[in-house]
Amino acid sequence: MASGIQQLGYVVFEVSELDVWEEFATKILGLMLVDRQEDGGFRLRNDEYKHRFIVTPGPKDDCVAVGLVMDDVKAAEALRTRLHEAGVETTDGSQADLDARAVDSLFRFIEPGGNTVEIVTGLAKTTDALVTPLVPSGFVAGDLGFGHIVMRSKDRVESERFFCDVVGFTLSDHIICDLGGYKVDIAFTHVNPRHHSVAFGAGLPKQIHHFLIQVGSIDDLGAAFDRVTDAGIRVIQTIGRHPNDRMISFYAQTPSGFEFEYGYGAREIGEGWEPTTYDHISEWGHRRPPYTRPRK
Repeated sequence: MASGIQQLGYVVFEVSELDVWEEFATKILGLMLVDRQEDGGFRLRNDEYKHRFIVTPGPKDDCVAVGLVMDDVKAAEALRTRLHEAGVETTDGSQADLDARAVDSLFRFIEPGGNTVEIVTGLAKTTDALVTPLVPSGFVAGDLGFGHIVMRSKDRVESERFFCDVVGFTLSDHIICDLGGYKVDIAFTHVNPRHHSVAFGAGLPKQIHHFLIQVGSIDDLGAAFDRVTDAGIRVIQTIGRHPNDRMISFYAQTPSGFEFEYGYGAREIGEGWEPTTYDHISEWGHRRPPYTRPRK
């Protein structure tokens, strides 16, 4: 992409129950544990990159950083210049940060929604085998990034403008509708063929609404749904299909209270893509349990 941003590289979560999160990430999501840190935190992967999820100890139970991977240091410095021109301060990562993120360079800034964004180059890959027995088809990641996130915005229009005009994302589409009395107003943006890497919605209680991981088969999606229900994890929305990315997915709650989306079969952004505004959030499904049978 012309912006120099290649992909959504990683997320950093601060969680209060590390043991619960490790069990959830490995036994429910099917991610691979990479290592454990001295502070009790750990890192996880779902593809050839050394890590995609960094889980750290703390009380926030929220996303505390999002890593965007850029082409090279020159592209990163060009972005830093644009940020400064837009009145956004940046800070350099320490050597400890570089080691923890497994990157060559890193600087941070706070985006309009209050989220910490880390701009990195050289996110490390590994030749170690990816062991994900719960997901035989593998995860759809690699150059597309690990998945996507939906972040909190204070003003959806301002967040969209900032990420598209300053950071270098491109608008994919909008969903604007009423969902049971709740106003849905979401902007979806991309930096590569993945339909969206970052989306924005207002009125969220945490910095992140959900993150998505995508698997390579409908069977692995169904098996994950079974694991979630068997473990008694709260299902937020049952299996359904979105109108914009055509993803078949379900949503459930992480141990920290925010959500995750587990998906299969999304379409990708192609040449000549035109943004569309949708007036519904699902083509079918994505129901909120429990169900009640209609009276005859």
